[in-house]
Amino acid sequence: MKKFLYLLLFTSYIFSTGCNENNLNKKRVNVAVAANVSYAIDELIAEFNKIYPDIEVQVSLGSSGKLTAQIKNSAPYQIFMSANMLYPETLYRDKIAITEPVIYAKGGLALLSKKGIDLSKGLELLRDKSINRVAIANPKTAPYGVASFEALKRAKIFNAVKEKFVYGESISQTVSYTVTATDIGLIAKSSLFSPNLSHFKEGVNWITIENSLYTPIKQGIVILKAGQDREEVKLFYDFILSKKAETVLKRYGYM
Repeated sequence: MKKFLYLLLFTSYIFSTGCNENNLNKKRVNVAVAANVSYAIDELIAEFNKIYPDIEVQVSLGSSGKLTAQIKNSAPYQIFMSANMLYPETLYRDKIAITEPVIYAKGGLALLSKKGIDLSKGLELLRDKSINRVAIANPKTAPYGVASFEALKRAKIFNAVKEKFVYGESISQTVSYTVTATDIGLIAKSSLFSPNLSHFKEGVNWITIENSLYTPIKQGIVILKAGQDREEVKLFYDFILSKKAETVLKRYGYM
């Protein structure tokens, strides 16, 4: 009777955990992805799965700084798609990444407001008394914050508007603040290609910030130690650097 019960329990466990041949053969890639890529990553994975349907890609989103901290604390990510080159270079220097950082995209900045504001003044608009709160990414945790600071300083308005800043810890949080809590925001241009922001119109709700005011953000990718000698990891890494992925990323506002 006991043996029968053990067999019954074991059989139930097998079915409840989905332990079947398909799941056993399913390969998985764990990817840490900078928040600004969140709008493009689903389509990138969908295109990848057209070629490799048996490889599951699991994504963890966050600011590049926080993801790097998690990686240094042994988070089991196998690939890191950063919003800049600094963090991947640090991981490579510390021998946590096993490949040298390679640029997979270049990001740009845009100015977005949900209000009917005349955007023709560009960044000078931030001086206006009608603008009380400006959403901006925190440069300590988000590369787009560094670029935003650079643009404002080169435009010679940083000191005049810095008291208006409302900081987001990642670019996705900055976008959220822009559309819910502030008058205007400096965001990643790629964010505007999210379905949730598609109703905002260029020239009406947003404009591109001139590239000459800041250094376009070189976004780097690396394979981490947890992904070493894993064929599925190398396949996804190579795909992100392919022409097919480049085409997808261009559709989402990357240079």
